[in-house]
Amino acid sequence: MKKMILCLMALVGIHAMAQKRAEVLLETTEGNIRIALCNETPRHRDNFLKLVRMHLYDSLLFHRVVKDFMIQGGDLNSRHAKPGQRLGTGELDYTLEPEFRLPQLYHRRGMVAAAREPDDVNPDMRSGACQFYIVWGRQFNDAMIDRVQERLDTMTHGRVKLTQEMIETYKTIGGTPHLDGQYTVFGEVVEGLDVVERIQQMAVDAYHRPLIDVRILRATIVTRHD
Repeated sequence: MKKMILCLMALVGIHAMAQKRAEVLLETTEGNIRIALCNETPRHRDNFLKLVRMHLYDSLLFHRVVKDFMIQGGDLNSRHAKPGQRLGTGELDYTLEPEFRLPQLYHRRGMVAAAREPDDVNPDMRSGACQFYIVWGRQFNDAMIDRVQERLDTMTHGRVKLTQEMIETYKTIGGTPHLDGQYTVFGEVVEGLDVVERIQQMAVDAYHRPLIDVRILRATIVTRHD
């Protein structure tokens, strides 16, 4: 009996370790944002951790900010960008196979997703290697949800259907449901959502670059998945 209890405890411990998520701390000029990475998207998780270990994100900007939508960072050209310089094209020389995990992972407020090239040049919806965005979005009512579902039906040929749980989340918490099933969601903000809110409200230029630079001072792994 004692041996059986010890075996069960060991199995519980192994399961807990398997469920543990890596976390990354982004120290920015507007405050800290802590991101938990999703084990359901191992390619994107491991790629993001690799880039953090390389210090790739250190001193890059949140170069694209759209109020009530999202904040985007990771453009390699933003490290030494001059005021007013248009950004958005700085990427690494590889892409990632998409890891759509609906209905578990979707574009609710605070989720982190990979940016990518548009469908006309990227029909396989492969993710860019280093640019990412954090969802802010808005809250939706029933009529708005109906319109989003119609749009998703057209964009994904009926492949993406919002579940009741997703709908309730978009109505109460908010997000960007029109992106579901088209961009890989691979993490979520677990601390610092107030910082994201503050950044997405900042004044921007015609290219959605904040007039006052918002810089990632340092990115570090604070909890490991292995």
